[in-house]
Amino acid sequence: METVNSTDRLQQLRHLMRENKFDIYIVPSEDSHQSEYIAPCDARRAHICGFTGSAGTAVITLEKAALATDGRYFNQASKQLDSNWVLLKQGLEDVPTWQEWTAEQSEGGKVVGVDSTVITAPDARKLAEKIKKKGGGKLVGVETNLVDQVWGKERPSRPNEPVKVLDAQFSGKKFQEKLEDLRKELEKKKSAGLIVSMLDEIAWLYNLRGNDIPYNPVFFSYAIITPTAATIYVDSNKLDPEVHSHLGDTVHIRPYNAIFDDVKVMGESVQTETTTNGDSKAEVPKRKFMISTKASWALSLILGGEDKVDELRSPIGDAKAIKNKTELEGMRQCHIRDGAALSEYFAWLEEELVSKETKLDEVEAADKLEQIRSKHQNFVGLSFDTISSTGANAAVIHYKPEPGNCSTIDPKAIYLCDSGAQYLDGTTDTTRTLHFGEPTELERKAYTLVLKGVIALETVVFPKGTNGLALDTLARQFLWTEGLDYRHGTGHGVGSYLNVHEGPIGVGTRVQYTEVALSAGNVISDEPGYYEDGNFGIRIENIIMAKEVKTTHSFGDKPWLSFEHVTMVPMCRKLIDEKYLTPKEVRWLNDYHAEVLDKTKSYFEGRDERTMKWLERETQPI
Repeated sequence: METVNSTDRLQQLRHLMRENKFDIYIVPSEDSHQSEYIAPCDARRAHICGFTGSAGTAVITLEKAALATDGRYFNQASKQLDSNWVLLKQGLEDVPTWQEWTAEQSEGGKVVGVDSTVITAPDARKLAEKIKKKGGGKLVGVETNLVDQVWGKERPSRPNEPVKVLDAQFSGKKFQEKLEDLRKELEKKKSAGLIVSMLDEIAWLYNLRGNDIPYNPVFFSYAIITPTAATIYVDSNKLDPEVHSHLGDTVHIRPYNAIFDDVKVMGESVQTETTTNGDSKAEVPKRKFMISTKASWALSLILGGEDKVDELRSPIGDAKAIKNKTELEGMRQCHIRDGAALSEYFAWLEEELVSKETKLDEVEAADKLEQIRSKHQNFVGLSFDTISSTGANAAVIHYKPEPGNCSTIDPKAIYLCDSGAQYLDGTTDTTRTLHFGEPTELERKAYTLVLKGVIALETVVFPKGTNGLALDTLARQFLWTEGLDYRHGTGHGVGSYLNVHEGPIGVGTRVQYTEVALSAGNVISDEPGYYEDGNFGIRIENIIMAKEVKTTHSFGDKPWLSFEHVTMVPMCRKLIDEKYLTPKEVRWLNDYHAEVLDKTKSYFEGRDERTMKWLERETQPI
């Protein structure tokens, strides 16, 4: 990871700030669709400061600059930021949030600017209120992004990849049925319609997939659904005859850039009625349009602001998070194939490093894993950049090795591999930590404590209505007993051949995880870890699916839930210290390994002796 010299870029940005009469300018990570992972053309925050992690916000004043990010990226940010920047480590005691820091800098009536398309309406309102309380000036939304002007001709062009139809054998439900369900929600809420800006929601709703954002099979688009019409805003040259036939007469196609003009007209056409409150009268909409709380401030403003729209958690996002039977079975099957690929990779890697004493760097190893995955049925591509990390690099939670700027894998050190793939029938995300030599006692103890957390979360039984915050401590409890912890969430939602990070559900301390209870059909990751900066890192990640279970009693006459694992990759035997495991945990581990062997051995029997021997060794009972 190289430090980026940001001096010239900051000078250009500050010149533009003065021209626009801004004292402070905010550069979020997200694009106009609030995507976590973005296309290269939208990597504005990375361009202005050099930090390339997926989460963070840059705030630039005329004299200072700050980058705020979470615990996953403290290590990476400290390496990539130059001396122009202050690193705000979010979540640490006495460290202000980027909103608080912005408000502090705005004291004395200073004006704050932001591109109104890359910040949500709720976030903009909260920020404006903080600025006002500190005696700052206005928060001003701008139409032309200042970083784009700094970037100039070097800015990558917007992707224009083709859109593809996802066959019903993988989606499990026709888009017409999804539209019907959505319209029932619109009627319940007496809504004029829903304006959709989240790319994965549009892809899921219409059973379409794209390739505009690396690793995320989505396409740049907006959508509007009313009780009588459905419209997708997408560049027509991305659509082939199959897509047009798939959508038929049910869906209208409009140019991507027409969304704001159309929304403005729709906002102005909403019928109003007069309401009386005491002596005052006001005109209010009879039926408001709904937008997601993730929709941009720009969309909200053009509809007339918060009084003219209903902002709510997207009903599409909620529906998408509960997988149907076809999607759940697809997740099971793609994880078996993916598990076979990972076992083949780990067996190959061990032979190269130990038996052949081959010198391999982290990128060469990651490339080999992709090659192995690519030969499996329904493979489309990776679901994120492979984290292939040796030794101290494993302590960088979201480490990304780059050609010519990575380490040679040390067989005498921890090796952490966090990787995933997109298959037509599902999305995978698996982390395994291995050691090809002799691990230290601390490494074995830490690994086993993390493993205990994985087991505790997966095997819990909980009542319907429980959220992810309530379950988070289950995975941390054994580390906490030793005074240890990790600076990331325990689990995130996973899409079905969609984004590997999918809301609104998850397990962790984020506020959003308290808003939605876990439901049968949710697919999440289970990934506690432990990291020692400059030394080693450990993480174990399985994908688990929530399901209803039968219990002896049924308190409150409510359903009870637990989880089913779908990841099929052995744990590292060398790193397990049995004295820390209970008999129940040993039974779970032995049963899990027997299942892994049973479900993946057919890929190797009679055709791959190396992997078969590795798999049998790693799945032996303890």
